[in-house]
Amino acid sequence: MKKVAVVTDTSGITLEEAKKLGVFVVSMPFTIDGLDYLEGVDLSTEEFYEKLNSDADIFTSQPSAGMVMDLWDKVLKEYDEIVHIPLSSGLSGSYANACIYAMDYDGRVQVVDVQRVSVPQKAAVEDAVYLVGTGKSADEIKEILEKEQSNSSIYVMVETLKHLKKGGRITPAAAAIGTVLHIKPILQIHGKQLDAYAKVRSMAKAKQTIFKALEQEMDRMGVSSPEEVRLQAACSYGYEGREQWIHDLEEHFPGFQVEYNDLPLNLTCHIGPGGMGAAVTKRLNV
Repeated sequence: MKKVAVVTDTSGITLEEAKKLGVFVVSMPFTIDGLDYLEGVDLSTEEFYEKLNSDADIFTSQPSAGMVMDLWDKVLKEYDEIVHIPLSSGLSGSYANACIYAMDYDGRVQVVDVQRVSVPQKAAVEDAVYLVGTGKSADEIKEILEKEQSNSSIYVMVETLKHLKKGGRITPAAAAIGTVLHIKPILQIHGKQLDAYAKVRSMAKAKQTIFKALEQEMDRMGVSSPEEVRLQAACSYGYEGREQWIHDLEEHFPGFQVEYNDLPLNLTCHIGPGGMGAAVTKRLNV
C-alpha cells in the first residue's frame, strides 16, 4: 500500500491544527505596506489584525512555485504520493498553479479542487486524512473529494463595508449608502463563487437570515441530522460575539455541536475584522 501525505494551505487550517492532524501546510503570503509576509511564519494573527485595524495596505497573494514545490519535494522523500488541497479555484489562482507544478511529478501529486475556504476547507482536509487511513490512493481521494464539491456552503455577515470598498468588491457609492443605512451584507461562498446573498439592517435579522440559508442548504443536500452534516461557525479573530453566536446556532439547531474556527486571514483581508459566519458541510459517506 502506498504511503499518502495530505498537503493544504492556511486558508482553512492553522499550522498548529495541521500538526495535530499530521498534514503539511503551505503558509499563505501577504503584502502589507509593500513588505512580504507569510502567515504563521513571520506574521501572527495578532499582528495581521493590528495592521488591518490601522488601515495598512494589505494584499493577498499566492504561494510561489518554489514554496509549493520545495514542500512537495521534502514530503515525497518520506511519502509515495501527495493529496494537495489548496484554496478554492474560484477565489485564487493557487489551484491552477498547483496543477501546473504537479505536471513535473509523474502523477505522484494529485491537486484537488474542493472549492472551499475556511471551515469547509478544513473539513475536506480532515476527510482526506480519514481516507488516507482507509488505504485510499491519492487519485482515489481526489475523485471522492471532488464529487463532494457542492456539498458545502458558508455564509458570512460583514460588519463594515470599508474593506469590501477598499478591495474593489463594491463601489464607493454603494459603500457610502450602505454605511449611512447601517446595512450589513451577507456573503455566500458556494462552489467557486463569492456572491452577495442578502442585505440586512440588524444583527438579529442577520442571524435569522443565516439560519434560514443553512436550513435551505441542508434541504438541498438532503440531510438534516448531526450524523449527516457538520454545522460550523467562523468569526473574525477576537470577535466579541463569538460565544453567543455559537450558542445561537446550537439553540436553533438542537442536537448539533458547532465546530468553530477563526476566519482565515486571506478572507478577513477582504471583509474586515467584524466578520461572523456559519457553514454546513455534508459528512463524507464512503
